[in-house]
Amino acid sequence: MANFVFNVALGRAAELYNRVKTGDPSASRLVVVAIVANGQTDAVMRDYNTLADLLGDALVAEATNSGYARIVLAAADLAALSHDDTNDRVDLDTGDLALGTLSAGDNPTDVAFCYDPNGAGGTDAEIIPLTLHDFAITPDGSAVTVQTPNGFFRAA
Repeated sequence: MANFVFNVALGRAAELYNRVKTGDPSASRLVVVAIVANGQTDAVMRDYNTLADLLGDALVAEATNSGYARIVLAAADLAALSHDDTNDRVDLDTGDLALGTLSAGDNPTDVAFCYDPNGAGGTDAEIIPLTLHDFAITPDGSAVTVQTPNGFFRAA
């Protein structure tokens, strides 16, 4: 498994991040979801266009451990979009994120960063997956922190 950008988000991840940051629409959010891939390949998963499509795959599930909840990030949680003219790129980072105190149960393999245009009023069928990152853990009741070295997305 490797980190990747979903095909639906190619060329769009920075735009959708910025829409959350600027409140367009005002309910938009970034959502981070713990995924249990159960052996599904990146080549198959990267073709999914919505979170519902991803989670509808028979081999893919969202973690259900006690203490787990999706991480929802609003405009105030995000840094302003900036361009690195020195290195000719755009990096998107959310910093370290507290996933919760996960009890034993599912063993997440990845985390997905997604764009939700409707915030709490939306459904998984409206959420656009942006990136998927390796995140293999065996929960044991300890606090879990999501870290994405160099941010969760880079366009160069």
